[in-house]
Amino acid sequence: MAKNGKDKGRDKEKNKNGAVADFAGGASGRDYAKELARLQVEIAHLQAWVKKSGARIVVIFEGRDAAGKGGVIKRITERVSPRVFRIVALPAPTDREKSQIYMQRYVAHLPAGGEVVIFDRSWYNRPGVERVMGYCTEAQAKRFLELAPRFEAAIVESGVILLKYFLDVSEEEQERRFRQRIGDPLRQWKLSPMDVESYRRWWDYTRAYDEMIRMTDTEYAPWWIVPSDDKKQARINCISHLLNSIPYERVKFQEPDLGKRQKRPDDFDEVRHVRRLVPNIY
Repeated sequence: MAKNGKDKGRDKEKNKNGAVADFAGGASGRDYAKELARLQVEIAHLQAWVKKSGARIVVIFEGRDAAGKGGVIKRITERVSPRVFRIVALPAPTDREKSQIYMQRYVAHLPAGGEVVIFDRSWYNRPGVERVMGYCTEAQAKRFLELAPRFEAAIVESGVILLKYFLDVSEEEQERRFRQRIGDPLRQWKLSPMDVESYRRWWDYTRAYDEMIRMTDTEYAPWWIVPSDDKKQARINCISHLLNSIPYERVKFQEPDLGKRQKRPDDFDEVRHVRRLVPNIY
């Protein structure tokens, strides 16, 4: 993948609270878990701010197959509310959607106030998989690359925070992960026919992604490249960058007064119907 100067990764990422995580050369499981837990606390603070402020945030994740997009998204969202952090992973378009303006199906999923929408692949399917696999014409792909910056400018000008991440992985590491999926029943579902084609057409995808990033990297909606041969390092770096890119503030938690439970009514009878309990096998 072609990278410009601002896309080059840093070994150290300074976070909002002043902590610095250093994962150059890999991280131990304990260090990774500790740093991830700390970042997830910050994501919870971000969530509280989004709800209170009514902020609208869009985060796009694109990248090579098997680069770890799902793993990053999972770590971002596993400790927050799905009503605030909404993941959009659209299937192949229906015949009706194919007849619509291309961006139409994506506009419907943009956030309202107090929402963070995470696109697990996005409108960039067109200059990527659709272009390489022949699902759109070359003219359609070129036209998309011309119009996408204008579309994103309109999103940003409306007050939406837009972040775009591209997870990159080497040929060798992608092949290792594909072969790992082939041999593991718990991962075999991750290996689709499209993944196999992306393996075979590595350089077709390389050319497509290079042009996509070159033509849609703007000051108001830049691409951020995430080197992902080390999954743990990629997750920490990407989440740290996301948090540092959003001007959120910590919102004081209003502790509720639980009060007292009501007393058991004198006329309450235990349920006499036989209850079917799950067997206690553990």
